[in-house]
Amino acid sequence: MYKISEFSEMTGLTKETLRYYAEVKLLEPAFIDSKNNYRYYDDGSYFLAILLIKLRRLGFTIQEMISVMEDESFANLEALLLQKEN
Repeated sequence: MYKISEFSEMTGLTKETLRYYAEVKLLEPAFIDSKNNYRYYDDGSYFLAILLIKLRRLGFTIQEMISVMEDESFANLEALLLQKEN
C-alpha cells in the first residue's frame, strides 16, 4: 500500500488531482484509514492511474474517463479511442 504522497510521486498525479478523482469516483483509494483519513493506494490503483493519465493525454474529458472506468470490461474503450482519433 502506498500513501497518497508516495502514490503521487509514482504516478505524477498531484495529491489534489488524486483527491478530485476520488471525489468524482474516478480513482478511489484502495483503503482509507478511519482513524486519520489517510488514503492508501495499491498496485491495481497504479495501473488505473496510468490508464487515466494516458486518456487525459489523448484529450478525454473527465466525463469520458468516468465512462471508461465504469465499464469494467473496457468494451467501449476501443470505440472511444477511435472516436478521439477522428
